[in-house]
Amino acid sequence: MIERLIVGPLYTNCYFYSFNKKDCLIIDPGAEPLRIITALEALNLIPVGIVLTHGHFDHTLGCHSIKRHFEKRGIVIKIAIHSADRTYLGRSGERNNRKHFTFLGAETAQLFDELFEKLPEPDLLLKQGTNVFKSGLVVVETPGHTPGSICLYAKKEGILFSGDTLFFESIGRTDLPGGSQALLSKSLKEKILKLPPATNIYPGHGPLTTLERELKGNPFLKAILGSLNSNGKSPKDSLKTKVQRKT
Repeated sequence: MIERLIVGPLYTNCYFYSFNKKDCLIIDPGAEPLRIITALEALNLIPVGIVLTHGHFDHTLGCHSIKRHFEKRGIVIKIAIHSADRTYLGRSGERNNRKHFTFLGAETAQLFDELFEKLPEPDLLLKQGTNVFKSGLVVVETPGHTPGSICLYAKKEGILFSGDTLFFESIGRTDLPGGSQALLSKSLKEKILKLPPATNIYPGHGPLTTLERELKGNPFLKAILGSLNSNGKSPKDSLKTKVQRKT
């Protein structure tokens, strides 16, 4: 089961991914921790961990309050993030997040000051291929939006939590410190475009989509496909080759 809550002023998609009956993962609790906790309790779900697709504060700010709430009930929740984004959490979290979001101007800096809460240290550092908390969701490293951006993929279920790597008809921004357009394009080309077209995409912001739909309507993916097709293969042959490769 997958449940989505849209939280905070940046409309972040926070997901509950349930497995083993009542166990679940919380993916990107970016704001409104009380609302997230209330939703979990209404669904009778017990979180075993929080997984962060990257370290930006609009995906992480609920971590501390949620972790503390469940610890008071005797439930230990571990927080997982890719090692390359670990400095967005813990003691360095406020400094690094502030540096990134004051870069966007005074209005965003003010929003940061209004929203920011203490961020806990990570408990688990992720890497390519990690089966996160034995949930069946596997880490796909997709640097570009941040150095440690990841997606979470379940092959059998055909689902991908894409964070801020891929959106409906768009991709993640790369103009913040640590972002790289070249790395993001490489991640999309070498990781995302090799998945089956029927894969359901659960992005970090905006509506849900499928890879098939994005291959047809996402101008950024179409540009990457165009560059791949410049080797002389027809678009149809090139796409067929990509989707048949193993992930």
